[in-house]
Amino acid sequence: MKALAARRHHPMALLVILLLALVATGGLYAALQPQTAQAEAYTESDVEAGEALFLANCATCHGRDAAGLTDADGSTLGPSLIGVGAAAVDFQVGTGRMPMQASGAQAREKPQQMNEEQTRQLSAYVASLGPGPSVPDEEWLDTSKGNAERGGEIFRINCAMCHNAAGAGGALTRGKYAPPVVGVEGKHVYEAMDTGPQNMPVFNETNLSPEDKRDVITYLETLEETGSPGGISLGSLGPVTEGLYAWTIILSLLLGAAVWLGAKAK
Repeated sequence: MKALAARRHHPMALLVILLLALVATGGLYAALQPQTAQAEAYTESDVEAGEALFLANCATCHGRDAAGLTDADGSTLGPSLIGVGAAAVDFQVGTGRMPMQASGAQAREKPQQMNEEQTRQLSAYVASLGPGPSVPDEEWLDTSKGNAERGGEIFRINCAMCHNAAGAGGALTRGKYAPPVVGVEGKHVYEAMDTGPQNMPVFNETNLSPEDKRDVITYLETLEETGSPGGISLGSLGPVTEGLYAWTIILSLLLGAAVWLGAKAK
């Protein structure tokens, strides 16, 4: 006991205690942080191939170290990718949004520039830079286990204000927009909720559980399969297009009637 008491007053004792506390905190964080997606079995060759793809296709905007770049006036050319995880890469590259063809208010969906293997390798490299959301496991994409009714409720509460209740998308400010989500691959819907691309907020486990996300995907698939039971959907954009169609038809009929009556009067 005397020996322990003597060491307790050693100048290095406080540093050792601090280091032990940091190790314990880091261990608890790693053990308790949410794990919503599968642990990808990336190999060293996947990471190396992904780094080569990154340097050839992404480093111009995101920097050779993936820490992001800014131009001379301080505007961001490309954000940091450290900690965004494999899910963000799989979504952006898998939907063709990245690499971007031209700068704009936001990245537009287009045909994929990389195949599935290249996308996987690029995801492996970015995942190696820091912990982040992983590509979701097939369990959370299996809509046979989802609840479309509950998913519709979640969607209307959290998503409809931008994507509209029918999932047809909508306009935002300054040239930005919420894209349509009906007909989008379930994996990409999950990844978008998990990573929050563009102007979309992040819905991690503290907001929506994996089961919640699966229910939303099930609801969107149900919308796609159901179509428009009431007839022509007019883009599912609500009273704007409905009013346009109604007034166009009514005005056309009134104009035709006026011409007909004028011709009869002669």
